[in-house]
Amino acid sequence: MSIEPIEKAVQTANLWLAELDGIMGWDDRKRSWRLLRATLHALRDWLQVNEAADLGAQLPVLVRGMYYEGWQPAHVPVKPRHYADFRARIDKAFDTDPPDDVADCIRSVFRLLARHVSEGEIRDVRQALPQDIRPLWPET
Repeated sequence: MSIEPIEKAVQTANLWLAELDGIMGWDDRKRSWRLLRATLHALRDWLQVNEAADLGAQLPVLVRGMYYEGWQPAHVPVKPRHYADFRARIDKAFDTDPPDDVADCIRSVFRLLARHVSEGEIRDVRQALPQDIRPLWPET
């Protein structure tokens, strides 16, 4: 038995992962999932609750589920909110196989988001982040 919405959700998530693999020059969807997950969780936790929810509303169903996994809205935005802390969140996801350039990894996820999330929402998210994280976003 086929459940079309579930199959479409899986297909869309796989397309995002394939696109991120391409941006990164990887051929490892599990690694791309870890990168997407770690970056989205850090991003979500750096945003005010309403902004995090606005971004989440534009994500595909499976990616949205991962985005909200473990979220504690009463504890956001996290403090301190500096680039080094943001980067450490991504680093932690790659303890056993660190990428060559974590900043490039973050930029790649932000580039993926900029391709699929509305320009206005990306502008809002970018402006809601601390100054030292904003340059990682592609210009809108």
